[in-house]
Amino acid sequence: MAVVSLVVELKDKPGQLAKVIDPVSKCKGNIISIVHRREETTAGKVPVEISIEIEEKNVKKLLEMLKSQGVVVKRFNEERLTSTTSIMLIGHIIHTDLANTIDAVDRTGFAEVVEMHISMPCLKEPSTAMVTISAVSEEGLKNAISRLKDVCEKKGIMVIEPLE
Repeated sequence: MAVVSLVVELKDKPGQLAKVIDPVSKCKGNIISIVHRREETTAGKVPVEISIEIEEKNVKKLLEMLKSQGVVVKRFNEERLTSTTSIMLIGHIIHTDLANTIDAVDRTGFAEVVEMHISMPCLKEPSTAMVTISAVSEEGLKNAISRLKDVCEKKGIMVIEPLE
């Protein structure tokens, strides 16, 4: 399996993301992350960065299917997530909006939460999460971790890093 990244240009209206998701599914791909870059919207089109785990033999077919759906692929595999680390979060991770915590990294456009394992032993007790973050550079990774720490501090979640 290969991890590929695409930046596609979609009309800013409901249903457009399905034009990408359906071909990914038909090519037996697994979407790892989707980042809408709304701040880069031009002429009613939004760049959307998508990371996909897919068998290498299916990549060409996927690109052809996207083109046939009218999806413009602006970039393909130009940015590689080259720097990775794992950190541990301890606290009420689930009950303080897990999606918002992960989005602190994913919204950067240069880093992603690529893996997470959570242990929640008791409803009223703190949870523990092992989070793996990948970024396009060491500097990007440090920046993403800093953003994550800021969000976690506001939520009372302890951050222990890095775990190699």
